[in-house]
Order: sequence, then structure tokens, then C-alpha cells
Amino acid sequence: MTTTARRGTRIAHLGVAVRAIPDVLPFYRDVLGLSTVPLDDADGARIAGLAAGDSLVELLEPAVAYSPIAKFIDRKGPGIHHICFNVDDLDATLAKAKAAGVVLIDDVPRVGAEGKRIAFLHPKSTGGVLIELSEY
Repeated sequence: MTTTARRGTRIAHLGVAVRAIPDVLPFYRDVLGLSTVPLDDADGARIAGLAAGDSLVELLEPAVAYSPIAKFIDRKGPGIHHICFNVDDLDATLAKAKAAGVVLIDDVPRVGAEGKRIAFLHPKSTGGVLIELSEY
């Protein structure tokens, strides 16, 4: 019988909304010394990945005017857009969140960047922070 080791919930990445990746990438790469990690674009955003220990920083630049990142920047300006947590069992975590009264943006997981299963939780249920959940 095979059992999968549980890893526990960990920060996968911080999503930072930016107007233009080339304008801010030098700070993260050259000043902070973070190395770039190739990531696919997703959800109407160009994404630049940067390794920060076991986590990533994702610089999210709007690729289209109506994307979630473009809307965020229009409302709030550049800044932290979301925190993504890796969880062992995305379906169970979503069920637990729903049972606790958390408003789900994604009722069922969908495929996100890097082909991983993801789901978002609404900031009005999480202390004002958009939370992304991703399965290891």
C-alpha cells in the first residue's frame, strides 16, 4: 500500500500586480538577488517568476485591459494582489472553507498557471486578502 506524505499548508507564491514587468524586475532580480523562474502566462496576465527560498514571487502584468490584474491596478494601484497557499488536498480544503462560511470564487478547482489545480477564496471572507489555493 502506498501512502502520500502530507506536506502541510505552505506559501506557494505571492502575486504582485505591476503595470510593467520590465520596470520592476530589476529591483527583484538585481537588488534583491532573486533568480528568475520561467512561468506561463495565465488569466490575462503576463507572469514573471522569481525564486524566494521555497516560495515564488509572481510579477503579474495585465496582458489585456479587462483582466483581473488590470481591474485590480485600476482600483488599487500596483501592489500585492494575492497570496497562494499549497495544500495537500484542494477539494477537502475547499469543502472545509465552504463549511466555515468562506465565500468561494471558484466552487470547484480549475487549472491555473503551471497546470496546477487552483481555486480562489473571496477577500471579504479572508480578512481582505485574496487567497489562492493550489494543490502540490
